[in-house]
Amino acid sequence: MSAPKPRPGILGITPYVGGESRLSGMESVIKLSSNEGALGPSPKAIEAYLATAADLQRYPDGNSTQLRKAIGERFKLDPERIVCGNGSDDLLALLTRAYAGPEDEVLHSEHGFLIFPILALGVGATPVAVPEQNLTADVDGFLARVTEHTRIVLLANPNNPTGSYINEKTLRHLRQELPPEVLLVVDSAYAEFVTEADYSAGIELVDAGENVVMTRTFSKIFALSALRIGWAYCPPTIADVLNRLRLPFNVVGPAQAAGLAALKDVSFFDQARAHNTKWRTWLAGELKSMGLQVYPSVANFLLVRFPDDPSRNADAANKFLHKKGIIPRKVANYGLPGCLRITVGKESELRAVVKALSEFMG
Repeated sequence: MSAPKPRPGILGITPYVGGESRLSGMESVIKLSSNEGALGPSPKAIEAYLATAADLQRYPDGNSTQLRKAIGERFKLDPERIVCGNGSDDLLALLTRAYAGPEDEVLHSEHGFLIFPILALGVGATPVAVPEQNLTADVDGFLARVTEHTRIVLLANPNNPTGSYINEKTLRHLRQELPPEVLLVVDSAYAEFVTEADYSAGIELVDAGENVVMTRTFSKIFALSALRIGWAYCPPTIADVLNRLRLPFNVVGPAQAAGLAALKDVSFFDQARAHNTKWRTWLAGELKSMGLQVYPSVANFLLVRFPDDPSRNADAANKFLHKKGIIPRKVANYGLPGCLRITVGKESELRAVVKALSEFMG
């Protein structure tokens, strides 16, 4: 019998698998596998979310008008150039669908976000992994691999799962040297955690031309992962394209309300940022003191390399932590089989991690 066939490339996709949330036989676990906000959402965001319960029969604002206005006010951007989506993944998918297809190439860094090659394959394009230098995106490597078939460069900055970043000067060099017909998408999901003075989330590059888009999310520092709120800052022409492609009512009403309240709770935001900076530094120091290799990170997680010894390697460490009710993230599917990624969680959670790994390392 014949049957419908998917488009070429789709059956070549390895489905994305998120961080584990549960362990068999354990009711309570310490989940440090998905880079979720350590302090949870702002109490004001929770209150705003709950207040929408009486209006669930109503369609949300299909244009996320008030949310886009609030984002614009917070980051000093034109709301007309902001497009909201069902998580930043939604917007990345729309951009890939709009600007790439069969016989095209989409460039991404070697250890970049796993969604990037999935998006390329989903539209029939060819994903091209660009090798990194010291687990950091190599801009000259990207430029060397641009061909007449290149349509999009997808760059996470800071990068997940490495925690590394490229500075504003290097990012600007990439944009300047790319052909104007190639779209540069800077996925700045972890931008709010970065304190380094030479970092840029990409806003200036969007303003400087017609071929750069910056994407952001409410899932990380704002800790609203369950509500799936993302946004993109775009040149007017690209914002117009996204608004033509996105589905109606793509950000639900309760999410819009919670996002709006989270943006306005600046003191809670500052608390979350300070917590991350303090405890990321502490955790890195403790792990290094055990002899583990901890890569520099500007995000809300650490990439940790374990010894090659089978009794002390990343797989053994992961199993040991599971026995203690702790869930890190295995990153072998990112090409880093010797490492685990550990989210910066609450103080008590991180102390539990250090205690467990100290016992593991002996």
